[in-house]
Amino acid sequence: MNRPYRGRFAPTPSGPLHFGSLVTALAGWLDARYHGGQWLLRIDDLDPPRQQPGAVDAILRQLDAFQLYWDGDAVYQSRRSDHYQRAVDALVAEGKAFYCTLSRKQLKALDHIHPGPAVAQPPGPDRAVRLAVPDAPRWLDDRLQGRVRADLALEGGAFVIRRRDGLFGYQLACALDDAEMGITDVVRGSDLLASTLRQQWVLECLGRAAPCYAHLPVVMDPAGGKMSKSAGAAALDGERPGDFLFAALGYVGLAPTPDLRGAGVAEQLAWARANWTPALQPGGRRLPPPSF
Repeated sequence: MNRPYRGRFAPTPSGPLHFGSLVTALAGWLDARYHGGQWLLRIDDLDPPRQQPGAVDAILRQLDAFQLYWDGDAVYQSRRSDHYQRAVDALVAEGKAFYCTLSRKQLKALDHIHPGPAVAQPPGPDRAVRLAVPDAPRWLDDRLQGRVRADLALEGGAFVIRRRDGLFGYQLACALDDAEMGITDVVRGSDLLASTLRQQWVLECLGRAAPCYAHLPVVMDPAGGKMSKSAGAAALDGERPGDFLFAALGYVGLAPTPDLRGAGVAEQLAWARANWTPALQPGGRRLPPPSF
């Protein structure tokens, strides 16, 4: 890509940021600063039932505490419904998407693989809109994971871009937002690899360019599961940002010297910027995050 670097961080306000969120944000911020580019903030508040009151403000305060300052104004998905609806209308009009009434129970009977446009229905209430997928495998050349293969037709088939309740699908919204925000590089967790292949397909169907991707290894909790809000991961302690930032440096592939442990956030970030590499190869000294 010959476009100026534009990265982004896109948290879901289902709760405050946890340590895994910090690792993702830090890697994206460092990569953007290394390339002399911008690092934008998008709040993925697409699904009101999943949102936690006060979570947006908490996330903004946490990013400030770690001095991970973003460029420009934050973008909110909840304010972009008109954009998503235009995209859905265009995909339906072009025959790339279709209305569907299959229930979860019916999909379960089909081994959770949607049969595609063969079950398309005319427009009407209480109907999802799904994007048809190709029969051939697709490939992603990831900066960290290398070449990744997916066969969307065998991995769920046609997927939802607008839900039966009228809310828009994550794959559509995320892909369209990245395109319209001019995002060139996405740094995020490898748990989203499957989503990335679908978002690439959304962008191809819309005739938009896809960003470059780098999927970081997922930060695991002490029990060996993915650290996530849904799994009850503890929020970052904004009163001890230096401790958590020092631990996060190892998770993004850096090896901070012991004397940096007691340094402030600004000094640690300055050191990280001076030692960052565009190779984005995790493998630094992974210290456990401080206890909460």
